[in-house]
Formats: sequence, structure tokens, C-alpha cells
Amino acid sequence: MIEFKLTSEYIELVRLLKAVNLVGSGGEAKMAVSDRMVRVNGKIATRRRFKVRKGAVVSFNDKKVKVV
Repeated sequence: MIEFKLTSEYIELVRLLKAVNLVGSGGEAKMAVSDRMVRVNGKIATRRRFKVRKGAVVSFNDKKVKVV
């Protein structure tokens, strides 16, 4: 599991996917969310600008990111 240290109140979902290199571009991140391939805390994420906060676990392509 990848750990991402949050330095502000939240990070937008697509920015998080890019920050931890789970996608190659912002466009790819947006497509992944639109195609319902991303989960936040076990639930399918459908909003690209979803605010991910500390304690959340984001899953994509069999990889998990814990926001700390």
C-alpha cells in the first residue's frame, strides 16, 4: 500500500492519482474516474474533484493509496 502524506486539508481525487503516479496524466485520471475504475473507502468514486481527506483509502488497478 502506498502512503501519501497530505499537507493541506484535502487533495482532489484526480490530483492524488497523478501525485502517486497511478496514472500518467490528468486526462487519464479523469477517464479512470469517469469509467468508474476508482474507489474511495470501498465505494466507487464518480466525482473527479472529490475531496480526499486524511484517513481515506483510494483503490485503482489493484493498488491502494492511504492518505495520512
